[in-house]
Amino acid sequence: MAVRPPVCDFGAKAPDFTLPDPDGRMFSYGDISGARGTLVMFICNHCPYVQAVIDRIRRDADELQKLGVGVVAISANDADEYPQDAPMQMKIEARKHGFTFPYLYDESQAVARAYGAECTPDFFGYNAAGELQYRGRLDASGRNPAPPDARRELFEAMAQIAETGQGPREQVASMGCSIKWKA
Repeated sequence: MAVRPPVCDFGAKAPDFTLPDPDGRMFSYGDISGARGTLVMFICNHCPYVQAVIDRIRRDADELQKLGVGVVAISANDADEYPQDAPMQMKIEARKHGFTFPYLYDESQAVARAYGAECTPDFFGYNAAGELQYRGRLDASGRNPAPPDARRELFEAMAQIAETGQGPREQVASMGCSIKWKA
Protein backbone atom coordinates (compact mmCIF):
# COMPACT_ATOMS: atom_id res chain seq x y z
CA MET A 1 0.00 0.00 0.00
CA ALA A 2 1.38 3.41 -0.95
CA VAL A 3 2.02 5.88 1.85
CA ARG A 4 2.64 9.64 1.67
CA PRO A 5 4.55 11.30 4.54
CA PRO A 6 3.62 14.73 5.91
CA VAL A 7 4.98 17.99 4.53
CA CYS A 8 8.26 19.52 5.70
CA ASP A 9 8.50 20.71 9.31
CA PHE A 10 10.92 23.53 8.47
CA GLY A 11 13.62 24.04 11.09
CA ALA A 12 13.13 20.74 12.95
CA LYS A 13 16.51 19.55 14.22
CA ALA A 14 18.01 16.35 12.85
CA PRO A 15 17.80 13.57 15.44
CA ASP A 16 21.22 12.14 16.23
CA PHE A 17 21.84 8.44 15.74
CA THR A 18 24.52 5.80 15.79
CA LEU A 19 23.83 2.85 13.50
CA PRO A 20 25.86 0.05 11.94
CA ASP A 21 26.49 -0.67 8.31
CA PRO A 22 26.28 -4.34 7.24
CA ASP A 23 29.95 -4.82 8.21
CA GLY A 24 29.32 -3.57 11.75
CA ARG A 25 31.05 -0.17 11.34
CA MET A 26 29.17 2.44 13.34
CA PHE A 27 28.15 5.82 11.93
CA SER A 28 26.54 8.77 13.68
CA TYR A 29 24.77 11.79 12.21
CA GLY A 30 27.94 13.78 12.90
CA ASP A 31 30.02 11.27 10.94
CA ILE A 32 27.93 11.64 7.79
CA SER A 33 26.84 15.28 7.99
CA GLY A 34 28.19 17.54 5.27
CA ALA A 35 29.66 21.02 5.52
CA ARG A 36 26.78 22.39 3.40
CA GLY A 37 23.91 20.08 4.35
CA THR A 38 22.90 16.48 4.95
CA LEU A 39 20.52 14.12 3.21
CA VAL A 40 19.06 11.27 5.28
CA MET A 41 17.17 8.72 3.16
CA PHE A 42 15.04 5.86 4.41
CA ILE A 43 15.10 3.14 1.77
CA CYS A 44 15.01 -0.65 1.59
CA ASN A 45 15.92 -3.35 -0.88
CA HIS A 46 12.57 -4.88 -1.76
CA CYS A 47 10.35 -1.82 -2.27
CA PRO A 48 9.30 -1.33 -5.91
CA TYR A 49 9.23 2.47 -5.39
CA VAL A 50 12.88 2.40 -4.31
CA GLN A 51 13.88 -0.03 -7.03
CA ALA A 52 12.28 2.23 -9.65
CA VAL A 53 14.65 5.07 -8.72
CA ILE A 54 17.67 3.48 -7.04
CA ASP A 55 20.04 4.49 -9.83
CA ARG A 56 18.69 8.06 -9.72
CA ILE A 57 19.17 8.09 -5.95
CA ARG A 58 22.80 7.04 -6.39
CA ARG A 59 23.35 9.59 -9.18
CA ASP A 60 21.90 12.45 -7.13
CA ALA A 61 23.77 11.37 -3.98
CA ASP A 62 27.06 11.34 -5.90
CA GLU A 63 26.44 14.85 -7.26
CA LEU A 64 25.26 16.19 -3.90
CA GLN A 65 28.38 14.91 -2.16
CA LYS A 66 30.44 16.97 -4.63
CA LEU A 67 28.48 20.03 -3.41
CA GLY A 68 29.42 19.34 0.23
CA VAL A 69 26.20 17.55 1.20
CA GLY A 70 26.60 14.49 3.42
CA VAL A 71 24.45 11.51 2.43
CA VAL A 72 23.29 8.41 4.26
CA ALA A 73 20.69 5.73 3.54
CA ILE A 74 18.97 3.85 6.35
CA SER A 75 16.88 0.70 6.20
CA ALA A 76 14.51 0.23 9.12
CA ASN A 77 12.34 -2.60 7.81
CA ASP A 78 11.68 -5.68 9.91
CA ALA A 79 14.23 -8.07 8.40
CA ASP A 80 12.66 -11.06 10.15
CA GLU A 81 9.49 -10.57 8.09
CA TYR A 82 11.30 -9.18 5.03
CA PRO A 83 14.63 -11.09 4.80
CA GLN A 84 15.53 -9.36 1.52
CA ASP A 85 16.03 -6.23 3.67
CA ALA A 86 18.52 -7.92 6.05
CA PRO A 87 22.00 -6.42 6.45
CA MET A 88 23.81 -8.92 4.21
CA GLN A 89 21.31 -8.20 1.42
CA MET A 90 21.84 -4.47 2.04
CA LYS A 91 25.57 -4.98 1.47
CA ILE A 92 24.87 -6.73 -1.85
CA GLU A 93 22.45 -3.96 -2.89
CA ALA A 94 24.94 -1.20 -2.02
CA ARG A 95 27.69 -2.90 -4.00
CA LYS A 96 25.39 -3.63 -6.96
CA HIS A 97 24.41 0.04 -7.29
CA GLY A 98 27.79 1.53 -6.38
CA PHE A 99 26.71 3.45 -3.29
CA THR A 100 29.25 6.10 -2.31
CA PHE A 101 27.50 6.71 1.01
CA PRO A 102 26.83 4.53 4.08
CA TYR A 103 23.79 2.24 4.02
CA LEU A 104 22.89 1.66 7.66
CA TYR A 105 20.55 -0.74 9.43
CA ASP A 106 18.10 0.52 12.06
CA GLU A 107 17.23 -2.84 13.63
CA SER A 108 15.36 -1.33 16.61
CA GLN A 109 13.53 1.11 14.31
CA ALA A 110 14.16 3.84 16.92
CA VAL A 111 15.90 6.12 14.42
CA ALA A 112 13.10 5.81 11.85
CA ARG A 113 10.60 6.68 14.59
CA ALA A 114 12.72 9.65 15.77
CA TYR A 115 12.76 11.02 12.22
CA GLY A 116 9.08 10.30 11.66
CA ALA A 117 9.90 8.20 8.59
CA GLU A 118 6.85 6.63 7.06
CA CYS A 119 7.72 5.18 3.69
CA THR A 120 10.47 4.03 1.40
CA PRO A 121 11.83 6.15 -0.06
CA ASP A 122 11.50 8.97 2.49
CA PHE A 123 13.93 11.90 2.16
CA PHE A 124 14.99 14.34 4.89
CA GLY A 125 17.15 17.26 3.73
CA TYR A 126 18.96 19.33 6.37
CA ASN A 127 20.97 22.51 6.10
CA ALA A 128 24.47 22.89 7.58
CA ALA A 129 22.91 23.78 10.96
CA GLY A 130 21.01 20.45 11.00
CA GLU A 131 17.62 22.10 10.39
CA LEU A 132 15.08 20.31 8.20
CA GLN A 133 14.54 22.10 4.90
CA TYR A 134 13.24 19.36 2.59
CA ARG A 135 10.78 16.49 3.05
CA GLY A 136 9.78 15.85 -0.52
CA ARG A 137 10.14 13.37 -3.31
CA LEU A 138 13.08 12.49 -5.54
CA ASP A 139 11.14 13.28 -8.70
CA ALA A 140 7.79 12.42 -10.30
CA SER A 141 8.53 8.67 -10.21
CA GLY A 142 6.21 6.24 -8.49
CA ARG A 143 6.24 2.47 -8.80
CA ASN A 144 7.71 3.12 -12.24
CA PRO A 145 10.44 5.61 -13.11
CA ALA A 146 9.42 9.01 -14.37
CA PRO A 147 10.74 9.98 -17.83
CA PRO A 148 14.52 10.52 -17.94
CA ASP A 149 14.02 14.28 -18.28
CA ALA A 150 11.80 14.54 -15.15
CA ARG A 151 12.61 17.48 -12.90
CA ARG A 152 15.15 16.44 -10.25
CA GLU A 153 13.25 17.85 -7.27
CA LEU A 154 15.40 16.37 -4.49
CA PHE A 155 18.67 17.32 -6.18
CA GLU A 156 17.48 20.86 -6.90
CA ALA A 157 16.21 21.31 -3.33
CA MET A 158 19.43 20.02 -1.75
CA ALA A 159 21.58 22.14 -4.09
CA GLN A 160 19.51 25.18 -3.02
CA ILE A 161 19.96 24.23 0.65
CA ALA A 162 23.72 23.85 0.14
CA GLU A 163 23.84 27.29 -1.46
CA THR A 164 21.41 29.26 0.75
CA GLY A 165 20.63 27.16 3.83
CA GLN A 166 16.94 27.30 2.90
CA GLY A 167 14.80 24.73 1.14
CA PRO A 168 12.05 25.41 -1.37
CA ARG A 169 8.71 26.34 0.18
CA GLU A 170 6.79 24.27 -2.36
CA GLN A 171 7.46 20.56 -1.97
CA VAL A 172 5.66 17.43 -3.15
CA ALA A 173 5.66 14.64 -0.59
CA SER A 174 7.42 11.40 -1.39
CA MET A 175 5.37 8.28 -1.95
CA GLY A 176 6.31 4.67 -1.39
CA CYS A 177 5.81 1.47 0.54
CA SER A 178 5.15 1.80 4.25
CA ILE A 179 8.05 1.02 6.55
CA LYS A 180 7.62 -2.56 7.74
CA TRP A 181 7.30 -1.98 11.48
CA LYS A 182 7.90 -4.76 13.97
CA ALA A 183 4.85 -6.03 15.83
